Amino acid sequence: MNILYVEDEKHLALSVAQVLEKNNYNVELAYDGEQGLDYSLSGQYDIIILDLMLPKMDGINVLQEIRRAKIETPVILLTAKGETKDKVNGLDGGADDYLAKPFQMEELLARLRALGRRKGQLAADNMLSCGDIELNYNTLKLYGNVETFQLTLKESQILELLILNKGQAISTASIIEKVWGWDTDTEDSHVHVQIAFLRKKLALLSTSVIIKTIYGVGYMLTLSEETVDCV
Repeated sequence: MNILYVEDEKHLALSVAQVLEKNNYNVELAYDGEQGLDYSLSGQYDIIILDLMLPKMDGINVLQEIRRAKIETPVILLTAKGETKDKVNGLDGGADDYLAKPFQMEELLARLRALGRRKGQLAADNMLSCGDIELNYNTLKLYGNVETFQLTLKESQILELLILNKGQAISTASIIEKVWGWDTDTEDSHVHVQIAFLRKKLALLSTSVIIKTIYGVGYMLTLSEETVDCV
């Protein structure tokens, strides 16, 4: 599941992102309102966590621009303000939920799960399917026609990213940023190794799902017979 977290307090943003990633979320960070809006308009995120007090453009204006652009991604507003007026303004502006700082990570995680279910991206059993495979991104298990494999966290995160973007080329740089984080020193070779492991497991499952190399770009998940979609 892809999360955009827009927060100008970098230490807080990195700390929260670390916890979210340990809970199998892919997190992208933006540190001001303009950057957050630019990222949001890509439409590639499942949930946006948006701070209210931001430099360059405040959270309410960012939210209004997102909704004006017909982006329906669920938004959780985070703010140090706890007044009812701020909560009402945020919800009226198009927010789906509201959490005042300081907050407990357990509550944020619960709200993410609830919004994910509401959006339809998360099934009750934490499953994603594509063709004849199913990925449980909570237990990291990959199910196929003839066998089940226990994936590593990185394998599961990469496969989840590919399933959610099935039929689209995902750059190696984007995989690194979304799976390892924007400030990592991970190299392209690490992605190549994880892709090789995934391909080997997919082959042993005798599945129709294929990870194609898009030379000069990265990777794309496709089906040998394009008759079944990924959900």
